[in-house]
Amino acid sequence: MGSISWDRQNGFTNEPYWKDATFYQVYPASFKDSNGDGWGDLPGLISELDYLSDLGVDVIWVSPIFDSPQKDMGYDVRDYQKIYAPYGSIEDVDILLRESHNRGMKVILDLVVNHTSQEHEWFQESRSSKDNPKRDWYIWKPPRYDAEGTRIPPTNWRSYFAGPTWTFDEHTREYYLHLYASDQPDLNWDNASCRRAIYDNTMRFWLDRGVDGFRIDTVNKYSKRQDFVDAPVTDPSSPHQSAPEMWCNGPRIHEFIHEMNRDVLAPYEAVSVGELSNTPDPRQVRPYVSARAQELDMVFEFSLIRLGTGNILGPKYIYQPFPLSKMKALTQKWQFVDGTDDAWTTVFVENHDNARAVCRFGDSSTPELWNKSAKTIALWQVTLTGTLFLYQGQEIGMTNMPSSWGIEEYKDVESTGFYEEAVQSGDPELIKKTLHGLGHLARDHSRIPFQWDASPNAGFTREGATPWMRVHDEYKSINVARQRDDPDSILSFYKKALTLRKQHRDLFVFGSFTLLDPEDESVFSYVKRDIKGHTDKIAVVTLNMSGEQQMGTDVASILGSEARLVVSTQDGSKLVDGRPVLKPWEGRVYVNY
Repeated sequence: MGSISWDRQNGFTNEPYWKDATFYQVYPASFKDSNGDGWGDLPGLISELDYLSDLGVDVIWVSPIFDSPQKDMGYDVRDYQKIYAPYGSIEDVDILLRESHNRGMKVILDLVVNHTSQEHEWFQESRSSKDNPKRDWYIWKPPRYDAEGTRIPPTNWRSYFAGPTWTFDEHTREYYLHLYASDQPDLNWDNASCRRAIYDNTMRFWLDRGVDGFRIDTVNKYSKRQDFVDAPVTDPSSPHQSAPEMWCNGPRIHEFIHEMNRDVLAPYEAVSVGELSNTPDPRQVRPYVSARAQELDMVFEFSLIRLGTGNILGPKYIYQPFPLSKMKALTQKWQFVDGTDDAWTTVFVENHDNARAVCRFGDSSTPELWNKSAKTIALWQVTLTGTLFLYQGQEIGMTNMPSSWGIEEYKDVESTGFYEEAVQSGDPELIKKTLHGLGHLARDHSRIPFQWDASPNAGFTREGATPWMRVHDEYKSINVARQRDDPDSILSFYKKALTLRKQHRDLFVFGSFTLLDPEDESVFSYVKRDIKGHTDKIAVVTLNMSGEQQMGTDVASILGSEARLVVSTQDGSKLVDGRPVLKPWEGRVYVNY
């Protein structure tokens, strides 16, 4: 990042590799198990590097592998310089780096530094006494008392995992702050010594070993408001209230991120992509990703991928159906940059915190519609401006857990927390709606074992082993082996689409975005123009996102007689009066050259 210069007329004079790279997120517990213990591991990942290279992956993002009690699947770190034993060892990381680099792929790790595990030695010291030197490395506050003299937390804030954000510690008689589970106490970034330890212990240590950068978890939550006041009561039925305004994009956040970049990221030229929640305005996002600001290279903003969820800090799992026009509007909103801008954006529709795209944005009701809609989603993603991120299994159309599975199959702390809250309410309707919402939206859907083949346990682990999560019932029909040599498969289409994206990077990676027919609830069409290269190249993308035949946009009126079809998810029949007749869930791209 530090070597890139910006010129207002010509854009980046040395375009960084990560802009047109394809990133692929690996959730290692569920990717490939090499030793039969039912838990994915680094040797398993290493064994499939050729698969990732053949797919067209440029950068592998590995979700947390640090030593952890696994209360939140590794997002509760006990030791940043050790690997959780079931994943392997530091030496395995070295092999992963070497073998990935030998194949021309880079590797980034998941950096979790808003909080640690309560078992981390820093927190153990912090809670040992009020005068310990590390006491101020976490956020401690004395209790309050109500009119009856009952002890209550310092504020009424609601946790991301339901319940309060404060836990009382009997030893020192104070509360500590945790925006997530009580096992995940928040670090105090206002303490300079704490920040320096984070840079040394969690970042330089791995960069010195050859890691190419970081996906930075919860990056805009490091700076909290320091008055620690109650949030407004928006849910009278609960003692805990939504309060993201108290800790997102706080008063010193840009100071902290700039310091992180200046002191660590830039000297190593390490790529950075931050998780930026509760920041729904592009004007708020720009300061994080402006090259002039020298903070982060990219961020993930979640408005689009959160479609269908309820209030993120309230009844999150009460499913909210949405029209295509809303999805279009959010896509347009976050296509706020192009190749002439000094800011940058990301393109993604799946990750470890969200359910499967083909079930949420496509149609998995029949095998035929599943295949077609997954390809159309792929075409939508690869033609958008920004850096593309894929999540493991997206490329083969992995689907949500079957609706017949019960709550006992849900392992995630967030899923179980919201379900338990519904149960405790005693409201049968809320319990029913929560279960229904979990079936659509739960994080668990993305975490079931990767489906490699039709052998027992889907090839994720050996026969006779017990996977840590149940293997999908449909693994024999949805797996890599079945799709690898099938030219009509989703996997084959992803390979074709990723090649198309690189071949036409001036339009799809760096081009401007113009939405067409925003109110059409069946067809999603837009124009991509080459702005960076100062050419007349234009592409028209038209996607039928419905189960009925539709007329696509008037391609001829935009591209003229030079309109040329470069890809179709189906057969790509001829234009009729300048418009394509799109079959159910068919997508096409036309260009003028």
